[in-house]
Amino acid sequence: MAQKEKLQCLKDFHKDTLKPSPGKSPGTRPEDEAEGKHPQREKWASKLDFVLSVAGGFVGLGNVWRFPYLCYKNGGGAFLIPYFIFLFGGGLPVFFLEVALGQFTSEGGITCWEKLCPIFTGIGYASIVIVSLLNIYYIVILAWGVYYLFQCFQPELPWAKCKQPWNTDRCIEDTYRKNKSLWLAANITNFTSPVTEFWEHNVLGITNGIDNIGSIKWDLALCLLLVWVICFFCIWKGVKSTGKVVYITATFPFIMLIVLLFRGVTLPGASAGIHFYLYPNLTRLQDPEVWIDAGTQIFFSYAICLGAMTSLGSYNKYKYNCYRDCLLLGALNSGTSFVSGFAIFSVLGFMAQEQGVDIADVAESGPGLAFIAYPKAVTMMPFPTVWAILFFIMLLLLGLDSQFVEVEGQITSLVDLYPSFLRKGYRREIFIAIVCCISYLLGLTMVTKGGMYVFQLFDYYAASGVCLLWVAFFECIAVAWVYGADNFYDAVEDMIGYRPNSWMKWSWTVITPSLCMGCFIFSLVKYKPLKYNKVYEYPDWAVGLGWTLALASMICIPMVVVIKIIQSDGPLIERIKAVAAPVRGGASSRPADHRGPSDLTYPLDPNGNKGLMMKAPTHTIVETMM
Repeated sequence: MAQKEKLQCLKDFHKDTLKPSPGKSPGTRPEDEAEGKHPQREKWASKLDFVLSVAGGFVGLGNVWRFPYLCYKNGGGAFLIPYFIFLFGGGLPVFFLEVALGQFTSEGGITCWEKLCPIFTGIGYASIVIVSLLNIYYIVILAWGVYYLFQCFQPELPWAKCKQPWNTDRCIEDTYRKNKSLWLAANITNFTSPVTEFWEHNVLGITNGIDNIGSIKWDLALCLLLVWVICFFCIWKGVKSTGKVVYITATFPFIMLIVLLFRGVTLPGASAGIHFYLYPNLTRLQDPEVWIDAGTQIFFSYAICLGAMTSLGSYNKYKYNCYRDCLLLGALNSGTSFVSGFAIFSVLGFMAQEQGVDIADVAESGPGLAFIAYPKAVTMMPFPTVWAILFFIMLLLLGLDSQFVEVEGQITSLVDLYPSFLRKGYRREIFIAIVCCISYLLGLTMVTKGGMYVFQLFDYYAASGVCLLWVAFFECIAVAWVYGADNFYDAVEDMIGYRPNSWMKWSWTVITPSLCMGCFIFSLVKYKPLKYNKVYEYPDWAVGLGWTLALASMICIPMVVVIKIIQSDGPLIERIKAVAAPVRGGASSRPADHRGPSDLTYPLDPNGNKGLMMKAPTHTIVETMM
């Protein structure tokens, strides 16, 4: 009977650990509150939850509207050479580093560095600043997508014809452009498309510059509110709810992409578009901007240096094989980018043939592709409303899971700073609601009539490639040179049961820092002030504001280094050594039942000073194995 009672107690404890008590935030247990302990940290319910969450987080709009355009712009198939160099030398190693770091420490994007390498805690704060700014403006794209989706449910697509209230006298329908005699007879030299006028005059209502911000467009403000409400309910219960939502948001876009791909390659003119997309031009590799574009695209598309991947990894069980899944997810990400090019450029080839123009004249990137080029293309297809609805649903789901995964990473990093306070009762949910409300209010500046100028300012500076490269460089320095690449390899081996291929270690030590710093320097040398639509030049005060947004994250790393050194005691060298060493108790979150007899007393210490690491860990993760 005693053995049965003991087994039942273990089962009850295991059940309590995995399932939150009724009326409490995930991971909160009455026993912990009564004893004054940190609330239990939740884990993914299954491996697939983690895989789909990561896939949804980094397979986003950039894969569809940025990579294909960069590929054609930078030499077609030749662009794949610098792309794969940065993929294997920078993207995959940093992606795996962040996921493994979160799993090893079981901490979010800030506190993981506090445990592993306190002197570089500024890396976490820099990531939080970047992702917080990113979450404000990225979701505005989804508000535009919701607006377009609602407009699709009309007898005729409103951007297909002229003669609408927002059209000007220069509007000529795209299907008439092939017949030059019609628009030449109209004596119009500077004509515009109904799709462009719908976007600029109806959706944006754009003003003449950022100095004239204009009033709020309440239709877009309501769309933005709707998307934020959806985002809130996707993450308000933690990874238990996020892990289930991604079963839809992370898989359905791939189905839509395959449908649009088959539709695109069967259109007339598709082969010309695909040829234009992939035809190699090796001479473009002599241009440093091609390499800068490849590096920044890798860091954008893998959602690294934002703290989100670390936060997602922190919910893995300690013995989870994250190395294998990171490689598979990397193949999925880059493969999606490559296949998206066929889906996009086959349609652009068809559109160019229908209009009788060169493909270069219709190729767009960013919002121009999503809200001008592709909507224009669907008006020329049979059943345009059906294809428009499918396209914007795919666009929304691609962006939505990226958005709420980034917000989840932001929330996790902040909650882990004050776990005993924010993981009790409904405080976590209230905190998420506050963050969402503040972000929504700040985002209202981008749904004004001059909001597009504010949006581009954030997009160009706040989460720019320069910021991401800066953070990635210091991540590699902190892990490979301060904590020690071999020590981190020991930690990974302890988690997954074997040592990863040595190219990861060499990348963290030499290759990735070199690529990041080289690309960072070239980005500054080749810097060009921001222009809207290649015409409007931002005033000096706006450019200054943009650089302030960029420096707000970059300054965190050196500033925290100085603060940590000042706060410690002793001579300068001793201070640096003290704040560079992991916290007492070690950075590892290994549960007691995963340790061998020799590991129970001494946690992992990269310096090998077992006698100095006797103090109990400050953050204990309890996880039972039945």
